[in-house]
Amino acid sequence: MTEPDLNLLIALDVLLAEGSVAGAARRLNLSASAMSRTLSRLRAVTNDPILVRAGRNMVLTPYAEQIRERTQNTVFAARAILRPAASELNIATLQRTFTIRANDGFVEAFGAALIAAAANEAPLVRLRFAPKSEKSSRHLREGLVDLEVGVLSDMGPEIRLQALFRDRFVAVVRKDHPLAREAKVSASQYVSYGHVVASRHETLNGPVDEALAEIGLERNIAAAVPSFPAALAVAQASDLVALVPASFLNHQRIVEGAAATLRAFELPVKTSGITISQMWHPRSEVDAAHRWLRQLVLSVCRQRVAE
Repeated sequence: MTEPDLNLLIALDVLLAEGSVAGAARRLNLSASAMSRTLSRLRAVTNDPILVRAGRNMVLTPYAEQIRERTQNTVFAARAILRPAASELNIATLQRTFTIRANDGFVEAFGAALIAAAANEAPLVRLRFAPKSEKSSRHLREGLVDLEVGVLSDMGPEIRLQALFRDRFVAVVRKDHPLAREAKVSASQYVSYGHVVASRHETLNGPVDEALAEIGLERNIAAAVPSFPAALAVAQASDLVALVPASFLNHQRIVEGAAATLRAFELPVKTSGITISQMWHPRSEVDAAHRWLRQLVLSVCRQRVAE
């Protein structure tokens, strides 16, 4: 009996995740023609088209949808078997790339410290920070990332979670802004200027606006930018007030010391704090190298917040 080519499982997993030949080719660093030939082999082996044309796009067949999760779990299980056992894992010689999905603010605040700590313990490990354009568990479920860092959202009951630190939002203005001269900024003063917020979604209002509404006030959101660093850049060059996490400012020279070009102040209304967590898929729960990564992220974040 001819044994099946188990290498096809890797290609099948990527095809099912991407839902397109072009996307799978990019993921596997193959040409589109090579990926098409692989799909043809998969169709012959499974006796199913796997991907079919629907207008200008390709969609998975019912069979492909049915085996998608099972294929993904099989590939992860196979990779886990071929990794060192926990008792044999040597972090100092570990060669692996870990992908952490987080927003720009987290990377700027904690990225350098995480990279340095990882290099100190595991010089052959590479950290890759992936952009977080939307909140979704897809990247964890499909194994595209190892960790997701941020505020917990509807990630699904299977996703594992560990709190890293508590955070809060603060207001930031340029150092010569009229509000920078105030010992304590009142709510009416706060709303008398335009605001810039970091948001990748259509909804711009949040807890601050809800708290202001309770006292009959409303702020004018004049601009929305995709990241906290961008919000600070706008505030630094205008009269707009930025809203950013306090943790993001902890080690920013622009808001401390003689080189300060911005001033941060507490919000004039009470809002609930936020919990920043790290999240991972249960398939990585017992992976010794992944456990090391999670502990590294936890210790670095808590140390930086405590400084």
